[in-house]
Amino acid sequence: MSATPHQAAPPAHYENFPVASWLCPPHLRPPIAAIYHFARTADDIADEGDASPDQRLAELRAYRGELAAAAQGEALAASRWPHVFGPLAHSIAQYGLPENLLADLLSAFMQDVEKTRDNGTYADRAELLDYCRRSANPVGRLLLHLYGVHDAQALAQSDAICSALQLINFWQDPSVDLPRGRFYFPLTDCARRGLTREHFKVFAPLSAAPPPQEAINLVSIVSFWARELMDEGAPLVHRLPGRAGWELRLVVQGGLRILDKITDLGFDTFSQRPTIGKADAPVLLWKTLRMRRQWRPMKAAPPR
Repeated sequence: MSATPHQAAPPAHYENFPVASWLCPPHLRPPIAAIYHFARTADDIADEGDASPDQRLAELRAYRGELAAAAQGEALAASRWPHVFGPLAHSIAQYGLPENLLADLLSAFMQDVEKTRDNGTYADRAELLDYCRRSANPVGRLLLHLYGVHDAQALAQSDAICSALQLINFWQDPSVDLPRGRFYFPLTDCARRGLTREHFKVFAPLSAAPPPQEAINLVSIVSFWARELMDEGAPLVHRLPGRAGWELRLVVQGGLRILDKITDLGFDTFSQRPTIGKADAPVLLWKTLRMRRQWRPMKAAPPR
């Protein structure tokens, strides 16, 4: 299936979690696909190819301009991304998608480019969660908007799930992020283990040496943090009706599955990147079916 002026093409990238799947209510698949392609294209502008940081930032500013036009129902005569903003403008008009949530995503992508350019870091967990507030939480809030769910508790639980998913992606990907110059480990957590950013240059993936125990312990504790957030938000799966609730169950279980795989690797995601594949489907479906309203208790935290 290809894109039409009002309908986005199906997702083609690898994703940990289902996007506009068959579980999603059919009438919401077009706006969800439009949101996905908006975010994915912006992410590619920030990440892919060999453009300079200044070129990436200029592209993202142009992209932001097209978002503003789409939100006003105006089609730019020379749109550079008609396959994105045609379907998105239609979805904004039909479903009242909030422009500020879409703009927050672009703000996070621009921050990624700037942090990479400037060898930037995140001082503490609060600063990293502020990034998640713009890079991930808007997606959950946009979906709740489409489902007609707006109460404060649901929004807070959605934010917890989305922030957890973003953090899980970080702890899954140091073997990818560190070579790209992206450093997401909070410096306060590093310091508690006697680590600075400079230490990461002398072991995998930036060097041949295996990661030291202090780095393994770091991945362990931040993975537990992500699991805490996921458990905080997981009761939301029982609030969404029908297919939407089952879709969210799979998303939650997909995130937890990655955390389980990180654990199975001994928390060494510096040397290997865990992923979800077809072989994980039976486990995901089984755990999805067994999710109950009384969420299971957390295991004891690893030493901090």
